[in-house]
Amino acid sequence: MKTKSLKLTLLITYASLLFITIIPSIYSVVVSQIHTKRYSQIISNVVAANKISSIAKNDIPAEIWNIISGKQDFTSGKQYEMLGEISSSLSLMHLTNKNAESLGKLEVAARAHTTLQKHIDKLLINMKNGSSVTQNENALDEIRTIASLFSEVIQDFIVTEIESANETNKSIKQTSIILTIIQIIITIFAVIISINSFITVSSTIQKPISDMEELSSKVANGDLTARIKTPHVKELNALAENLNIMTSQIDILIKKNMEEQKNFQKAEMKALQAQITPHFLYNTFDTIVWLAEEEKTDEVVKITKAFSDFLRISLSRGHEWITISEELDHIKNYLTIQKIRYADILNYTINADESLLYTKTIKFVLQPLVENAIYHGIKNRRGRGLLTVTVKYEDATHKKIRLMVEDNGAGFTAERLKEVRAELENSNLDSEKLNSVYGLYNVNKKLKLYYGNNTEGLVIESEEGKGCKIYCTIPATDELLEGGNEYV
Repeated sequence: MKTKSLKLTLLITYASLLFITIIPSIYSVVVSQIHTKRYSQIISNVVAANKISSIAKNDIPAEIWNIISGKQDFTSGKQYEMLGEISSSLSLMHLTNKNAESLGKLEVAARAHTTLQKHIDKLLINMKNGSSVTQNENALDEIRTIASLFSEVIQDFIVTEIESANETNKSIKQTSIILTIIQIIITIFAVIISINSFITVSSTIQKPISDMEELSSKVANGDLTARIKTPHVKELNALAENLNIMTSQIDILIKKNMEEQKNFQKAEMKALQAQITPHFLYNTFDTIVWLAEEEKTDEVVKITKAFSDFLRISLSRGHEWITISEELDHIKNYLTIQKIRYADILNYTINADESLLYTKTIKFVLQPLVENAIYHGIKNRRGRGLLTVTVKYEDATHKKIRLMVEDNGAGFTAERLKEVRAELENSNLDSEKLNSVYGLYNVNKKLKLYYGNNTEGLVIESEEGKGCKIYCTIPATDELLEGGNEYV
């Protein structure tokens, strides 16, 4: 199927409309210029004709009379200057006139002008030869007669020009009618072209858009196998292909996400197993036995109750979210057990903002951090160690919560700290290959999975011999999405 182009279709439509719109404008401008030029020429000819008619009929006879009557000398008279002006005007009107009748009048006027000049020349010769006053007056009468004849011819020329102007006016009226007809025809053509373009464009994009709408509805309803056919419209082909690719990618991502959820559940189970390690169970039971043998009943009850509560919260009926209060109780139970075992080297404090106690968080965030602090920090230092658990708002905005575990233990060397941070950042690392940071790695990965970009994960600050600080920030919200795997 041939691929259509909406841009080309619209371009052709606009070009066609522009072309048929320009036609009457060009025609109107050209015709208007012709008529204006013709009118201007007629007016100029009429003005010039009136002027030379007056010169020939009035000014030249008056000038000759002044010469004959002795008021001025023949050589100082302006009769020849007037004749020259008449000649120039006749020549110019002859050059700019295309009307045959007007040209005929101008030729007659030119001959009359020549005759007039000859009689004036003859009068000059006679006066030089001493002609009488009567002879001169008779010559003046002949000049007046010729001048009147010239004036009449010029008046006929003026009438002819006026008739020509009338014809021009009729032509303008006809042009106006023609332009009106052309405008009507153009309007009809414009309507036809517009309707055709509308139908063409609508039919070209309606089906593809309808198909895209249907595809989006199917995807919204969970059918990620739906695809759209290529519409064979240049501007929509890429969009259709991108929609198909997007749908395919969504399907892949959902399947990948489901696989990651399964992997995460496996990791969570491993994390749970790591928290309740066999050596912790053995040590706890050994401690209970030892206390019983020593007949320290109160401490047996205390450690047994703490261990029972520890297991209850650890299991928590499979729930993934617990309150911060429950998380802290979990830590207290764990520390109660460890305090009895490490009475000589372990002190701890728990500081929590009471307004945050009923805010929900994912479980098992703090316990692995506390365990790490005891086994890799406090046990490796000399003297009594101090472990501090803090839960508070990150800042005055109260939008984030900081969960932090500090100890004054052995701390990390610079090289080991760099190595641990690198392991935590590597989300593709095989957790089976981790040793001492296994618990930290699981907590960091869990934070990233549940809170996404709203947490930086675990942050570790430590110096060798100066203890260690491990903390994370989470959103301060207890509104969970359906399923408990996301937060609002």
